[in-house]
Order: sequence, then structure tokens, then C-alpha cells
Amino acid sequence: MKKKEQNIFLQIYEKLYTFYGPQHWWPAKSRFEMIVGAILTQNTSWANVKIAITDLRKGRMLTPGKILKADIKKLAMAIRPSGYFNLKAKRLKNFTAFLFKHYKGSLDRMFNTRTSILRKMLLDVNGIGEETADSILLYAGYKPAFVVDAYTRRIFIRHGIISASDTYAQIQKKITTNLNSDEELFNEYHALIVALGKNICLKKVPLCKICPLAQV
Repeated sequence: MKKKEQNIFLQIYEKLYTFYGPQHWWPAKSRFEMIVGAILTQNTSWANVKIAITDLRKGRMLTPGKILKADIKKLAMAIRPSGYFNLKAKRLKNFTAFLFKHYKGSLDRMFNTRTSILRKMLLDVNGIGEETADSILLYAGYKPAFVVDAYTRRIFIRHGIISASDTYAQIQKKITTNLNSDEELFNEYHALIVALGKNICLKKVPLCKICPLAQV
């Protein structure tokens, strides 16, 4: 990265923050609800996930113990709005089984584990990939883990900052080596990227004329 480009990631953050302001992420009432949301939001919209979470809450199933013990068919029906509900029900079961096996169902105990070790453990849970693991660490564990999602790839590729062939780890490293390792910064940064990707840097027809990053 050239000298004049060394702070490009900070420049992007500052422009997005000036444009959008604080995003107050993650939108959840508890850490466990946030984790459920991170699992359910795979391959679907957040609007659908909110409906599924509301249905879980109404059914009094929104706790690790309730999901662990729930009939999987009943659980799948409760999260049906999130799409791929049978698969996601298994993934919720897998996570809660992991939580009880290693931490007796306690998120406090889980997040007391060293971040690098916990990340590897989460990635060993069937159905939890890098993006979901980092979302859990960042938004539920308050750990400085930068989340790389489809919006991140799209925006940074369009600005020539990363390559389409870059892996998740390569993209994450390029970003984090140019920023302070700070949970609040990573939290806000990812939320701002999502706001830009959803509203302006659209997949098919980006609204470049009104983009706050037009001069980056």
C-alpha cells in the first residue's frame, strides 16, 4: 500500500461517520439474541430475521436452554421467516450444544476465553463461518474482531482497495493493520459499511453521485 493510501480505511470511516452518524449496532435486546440474529441473518434480510426473533420471543424460546431442548421441527417453524429454516434450526442447536458442552450455557464464561482461541472454537461449530464468528465476537463479546461481509467486499473492490480474489482473512488483515484494534471503532465501522451498501453502493445500480465516498 502506497504511503498516501496508508490511511484510506480511516478516511472511509470518517466520511461514512460524518455522512450517517452513529448506527447504534447491534440491534438486539441481549447478547444471546444478537448471536441468534447473527446465525439467522445468513443469506437473508435483517427484516426477515427480526420477524423470526420476535416469533422466538413470543414462543418463549429465546434462551440457550430453551433452544437446546426445543423440538427441532418446532424451532424450525418458529424461525421460518428467516429462510433456510431447517438448516438454521440445526445451526442454532449446534451453537447452544457447544455453549453447554464447553461453558455450561454461560456466555460470560465463553467470552472470558482468549479471543483467538474462542474464534477457532466457534469456527469448529457446524454452520458458523468467519463472518458469523466475528460478528459474535464483536457484537456479543465486545472483542475487536473486524467483520468482513458482502458489503465490505463490494465497496472496497469498487474503490480498488482490495482484489476480488482476496480471501476473508486477507481483507480483514488489510483493514485491521491500518486501524487501531478497537472494539467500538470496528463496531461502528461495520455498521456504517452496511448502511452504505444497503442504501447507496447497491449491487446492480450503485448511486455513485450521492455516495459520501465519491472523492475517496
